[in-house]
Amino acid sequence: MSGKLRLAEGEAARTACARALLRTGVDEETGEVLSQAVLAQRVGWCADLVAGMAAALVGAHWNSVDVGVLAGGVDASGRRLPSNAWMALRRLGWTVAPPGGVRVNDRVVRMVQEQAGRVLRSVKWRAEVTAGVLSTWPADPRKRTPAEWDQVRASIPGGQHLPSNVIKGRTRQAATFAKTNGRLPVDVFELESVPRIPRMLLLAACDRQQATIERSDTDPARALLRLQLPTRPDPRGYRDWTWVECRISLPSTVPASAVLHLPTLRVTDGTVRADMAYTHAVPKARATGHSVALGVDWGLNTLLSAGALRLGKDGRITALGAGGQFRAAGVLAKQHRLRRHSERLHAKADQYARLLGGRPDEQLRAKREVLAGEIRHVSARRQNLNDALAWAAARWTVDQAIAARATVICLEDLRSMETKGLGHSLNTRLSQQVRGKISDRMRHLAAEHGIAVVTAPARNTSKHCPQCLTPLQHRKAPDRPTTPGWKWAICPNQSCRWQEDRDHGAWRRIAARGLTHQTKTVTDKTSGHMVIRTVVDELEAAAVVTPSTSNASRRDRSKTGPTRHKPPRPAPRRRRAPSPTRPHGQAGKRPEGHAPTDRPRLPRAAHRHQSVNTISTPTTAGHRPRGAALGAGFHLHAHASPPRWETIPETQSDTQDRKADQRRYPARNP
Repeated sequence: MSGKLRLAEGEAARTACARALLRTGVDEETGEVLSQAVLAQRVGWCADLVAGMAAALVGAHWNSVDVGVLAGGVDASGRRLPSNAWMALRRLGWTVAPPGGVRVNDRVVRMVQEQAGRVLRSVKWRAEVTAGVLSTWPADPRKRTPAEWDQVRASIPGGQHLPSNVIKGRTRQAATFAKTNGRLPVDVFELESVPRIPRMLLLAACDRQQATIERSDTDPARALLRLQLPTRPDPRGYRDWTWVECRISLPSTVPASAVLHLPTLRVTDGTVRADMAYTHAVPKARATGHSVALGVDWGLNTLLSAGALRLGKDGRITALGAGGQFRAAGVLAKQHRLRRHSERLHAKADQYARLLGGRPDEQLRAKREVLAGEIRHVSARRQNLNDALAWAAARWTVDQAIAARATVICLEDLRSMETKGLGHSLNTRLSQQVRGKISDRMRHLAAEHGIAVVTAPARNTSKHCPQCLTPLQHRKAPDRPTTPGWKWAICPNQSCRWQEDRDHGAWRRIAARGLTHQTKTVTDKTSGHMVIRTVVDELEAAAVVTPSTSNASRRDRSKTGPTRHKPPRPAPRRRRAPSPTRPHGQAGKRPEGHAPTDRPRLPRAAHRHQSVNTISTPTTAGHRPRGAALGAGFHLHAHASPPRWETIPETQSDTQDRKADQRRYPARNP
C-alpha cells in the first residue's frame, strides 16, 4: 500500500480494480531497458513456476476432508485460521516445494499458497450444493415435484434463497456422470477434476522483499512498480532473480487520492496486463431512509425499463416522469447468433472426437485443432460482447438514477424464476442474458455515487396495476384492445383504467415495493448485497402509485374519421424592399438571406451569389423554372419565385453583378 486512506463522516472505503498495461521495464542490476516482449517473457517464466506449484498443491488436497478443514476456519488446536489464504495454509502445514534444481524465495511460495488456498476455499460451496442434490436424488431428474424441491433446498445451507437453475445445473451434471459410469458420484471431487490454475502473479500476497508500488509525486496518473523476476525459465539460484522497474500509466478512473495496492499480473497475447487494485473514499450507501427510488425491470429486446418514483411525507408515491428504456435488440440478436454458431462448432468437435476414437489420424486431428481455435475465437467474441453490453446497460441505469436524484436502485430479482413455456429458442435467449454481469457492474458504478442497489422479489410486478393493484389485462397493442398478447397492459378497474406498456408498469411496481419495504432490507451474508427477501401484505397494500394531476383535457382524443384536408400554406413572397444599408459600426442588421459574409458589400437579392445549388434548366419542353434558371432559388431542387429587380433601384453593386451575369449567361441576359 502506498499510503493510508482517511475517511470523513458519511464516507466509506471502497476497493475497486482498474486494468493497466506494462509496456516496458528496466533491469536495475544491468540498467537494460526491457522491451514489451522481453518483459512478458520474464513475467511468464515466473507465472509458469507459480501455476505449476499451485496445481501440485491443489491436487494434493483435492478431497472433502482437507477442504472441510480449510473452510471450517479452525486449525487442529482450535485456533481461528487467518483470513489470508497463504497464512491459513501455513498454519495447517500445507506447503509445496519448487521443482528439482529450481530456487525461489519465500515470497513466491506465498503467491503459490494464496492462489491454491483461494481455489480450495471456493470449492466448498459447490461441494455443499452437490452433496445436497445427491442426498435427495429425485425419482425423475428432469422434473422435481414440489415436495422434492423442498427437500433439496432444506438439505443445502442457504438453499431457501438459492436460484433453482443452480440446483438444476448440478442435477444435470450428476445425471450425465451416472449415465456414463452407471452410478451417482460420491461427491463434487469425483464429479469434477482438479481445476486448471491460471498463469498469474498475485503480488498482494507479497511484501517489500518481492514487490513494491508507489505513486509518482509529480504526476498522480503514474505509478512505479518494482518486482523481482527470473532471468531464466529455471532459476538455479538467487542471482537468477533481479529487480525490474515498471512505470505504469494509471487509468483515468483511478482517483488521485486513492491508495494503491500491489496488482495482479497476467500475460495475455504477449503483453503484461496489471489488475490495479485501489481503495478510495465514496459516499456511504444506506439501506433505509430513501425518498426517491429508481425501479428497473428486465426484458428481452428491451433489455431494461427504468423510471423514478418519489415517496412523499404523507406516504403518497408519485412518478417522476414517464421513464425510459434501454433497447439492445441488435446486440442480443448478435449474441444469439454467436451462441448458435458456438453450439454448431462444439457439435462438430464432438463428432471429430468420436471419429478419432483413440486411433491416430493426422488429418482429422488437424481439423479438430483448427476447430478448437475457432471455438476459442467465438468464445472470446461472446465474452467481449457480453462485457460491453453489461457496462453500457449498467452505465445507463446509474445515469438515470443520478439524473432523478435517486438514492436507491430497486432491481428486479429474477434468480429464482425460470424461463419456460416460450419455446426452446426463446427460453435459451432469456436464460443466457447477462443479468448477473449487469447487476455486478451496476453495483460497482452505483457505489461511486453512494447509491444503494437493492434486489426486490419479482412476483406479480407485471401482473398487478401499479395504481390500484388490480390484476391487469394484457393485450397485443394499444390499438388492438381485443387481441390477446403480453406487451400492452390495461387495468379493468373502471375507476382506474390505467394502461401503458407492460414493462413501464413493472418498474413502477418494483420501485414502489422497494420504497415501502425499506425496513425489510437486509444484507446477504454470502454476497454482501442488499436484498428484500419477502413481501409483506400490509406494506404491499401501500405500494400504489398516485396518478399525477394534470391540467390537460381528459376528453377522448381518439380518431373517429378521416383527417380533414387542409390546404397547404402558400410560400412567402420574396422581399420587395431593398436590403438595409450597411452600418458603419461592427454591429449590423441581419443580412437579407443566404449570402457569404466575407464579401465587402452585400448585393441585391436577385443578383447576389447564393452559394446554394438549385435545379438545372430542363432541355425538354414543359415546365421551365424561371427562378431556378436565374439562380435565385434558396434550396436544392427548389422552384424560386421570379426576381422583381425592376422595383428595386439599381446601384453600382447591382451594375457590376449584372455585367458579370451577362458574361456568364449571354443567352439568358441580353
